[in-house]
Amino acid sequence: MKNKERLESQILKLEEKYKDSGQDLSSYLDGLLYQRYLTYWDYIHLDTLLSLQVPRTHFPDEEIFIMYHQITELYFKLILHEEKQIVDDKSQNVDFFIEKLNRINNYYKALISSFSIMIRGMEREQFLQYRMALLPASGFQSAQYRTIEIYATPLEHLVFPPKRKDFSKKNSIEELYEQIYWKKGATDKSTGEKTLTLKQFEYRYTPRFIRTAKQLKNNTIYHKYLNLPEKSKHNKVLIEALKIMDVNANINWPLMHLGSAHRYLNKENTSIEATGGTNWKEYLPPSFQKVVFFPNLYSKQELNNWGKQWVDHIFNPEKIEN
Repeated sequence: MKNKERLESQILKLEEKYKDSGQDLSSYLDGLLYQRYLTYWDYIHLDTLLSLQVPRTHFPDEEIFIMYHQITELYFKLILHEEKQIVDDKSQNVDFFIEKLNRINNYYKALISSFSIMIRGMEREQFLQYRMALLPASGFQSAQYRTIEIYATPLEHLVFPPKRKDFSKKNSIEELYEQIYWKKGATDKSTGEKTLTLKQFEYRYTPRFIRTAKQLKNNTIYHKYLNLPEKSKHNKVLIEALKIMDVNANINWPLMHLGSAHRYLNKENTSIEATGGTNWKEYLPPSFQKVVFFPNLYSKQELNNWGKQWVDHIFNPEKIEN
């Protein structure tokens, strides 16, 4: 009897759900009747997924390079998925905030620990040859990663460090965006000219970045923290989760890239240019970028020493803990 009552209740709920769709419940049940059984490979579009690796050369390790970057972008999408939930939440529920931060930190942990695939998982000589077929494409052009930063913190915290003292939240989004730190990583130091890599990237994504930054004005993850009730702002678990995210995004993740660049692009005391002409030796070290998502969580000394362990990382990469 209980099963019959449950079934009747479910039917009533389904009728309520579909009554405004222009079709009655019976039509939807017919659709369910004729629908094929779902399979794993159809659900995750497995055949499509496995067809997305299209090397441009005959070197076997290029496929590893492609797949790793695709995996990375999927993790970035997961991070953004959680960031969007944080900024959209109106409840000011600290437990919800912490849960989403912990998920983000788990994604970063997986990303950072997986970077050994890039550091030790490819033959150096193969990389140095097939990379020339990738010009001017560069991992620098990851729009998702830039969006993660825009969701995390206001643009004034992303201004190029030497210019940061001259800019504040009083400046327009457009003014702040023009001075964003990562643009310096793809600008010729001697001429001030933007590389083709940067020009392509700006042309494709600048409108999206500006639009996103305007939507998030006073509503980034940093603002969500600042707007919490005073008691909640002192929650130690929350503060620790925010700090872990900060360190993972702005120290540990760039350090892993730096270690990879030193392995593949340093040779006999000379540096090979990265694809796209990015100034990796100056652009990648966290102590040069000095990006901090949540600056009010740190002392002056901590901010001054931000990312200085990159020197240890170059000589002892194993020191960096995930």
